[in-house]
Amino acid sequence: MPDSIEILGCRLDLLDAATATDRVLDFARTGAAAQVVTLGTEMVVLAQRDAAFRDVVNHAALSLCDTVGLLTVARRRGATLRERVTGVELVERLCARAAAEQVPVYFLGGAEGVAADAAAVLEARFPGLPIAGVRSGYFAQEDIADIVAEIRTSAAQLLFVGLGSPRQELWLAEHLRATGCGAGIGVGGSFDVISGRVRRAPAAWRRFGLEWLYRLIREPRRWQRQLALPYFVWLITIERFGLATKKGT
Repeated sequence: MPDSIEILGCRLDLLDAATATDRVLDFARTGAAAQVVTLGTEMVVLAQRDAAFRDVVNHAALSLCDTVGLLTVARRRGATLRERVTGVELVERLCARAAAEQVPVYFLGGAEGVAADAAAVLEARFPGLPIAGVRSGYFAQEDIADIVAEIRTSAAQLLFVGLGSPRQELWLAEHLRATGCGAGIGVGGSFDVISGRVRRAPAAWRRFGLEWLYRLIREPRRWQRQLALPYFVWLITIERFGLATKKGT
């Protein structure tokens, strides 16, 4: 079985959480400016009409399986992928190792105070975690140069960016190298969950792949975003029967 497969034109690397954690930390320590994508079904759907975003996904150092839809498709195509690698769990795993191995981390994203609260929770959970800095995700275009300089000055090696997709992936593709970080990861709303502002689905819901439904019940305003799931299923179905799909150019 290859190390990766393609789903609707998007590369998916067949790594479990432990292996992904090892790879990311290797990137962080070597200063490779490696972008890591936690790929979800909504992102794959977006990539069908946005060629620039699709290129970011496919040129990332790692493209990890974040959602049950991608996991299901990968398994049906013969991949021995054991689990999803979600943003929240990846952040927690990486921070545990970063604390033990003294890898400085930077948190960028979320509303005012969210990144700081998430960092404080993780620092309490993993004593010794070297937090290089925190910054909210509310900033203007003219602030980016200062933010990049601040991250570089902080000597962070690992950068978590929670700006939502596709903004976080596009931001990292453009600015990661200038930050001096060895690895940068788009983590979506992970800071909200870790800080306690958003309640994550119970383990049983996650085990059966119903985390999306739990979020929808708690946040009905998300219903439009969830339309990406049936559309993803439709795209997979027509691809299976050999019907061409037109991607963005």
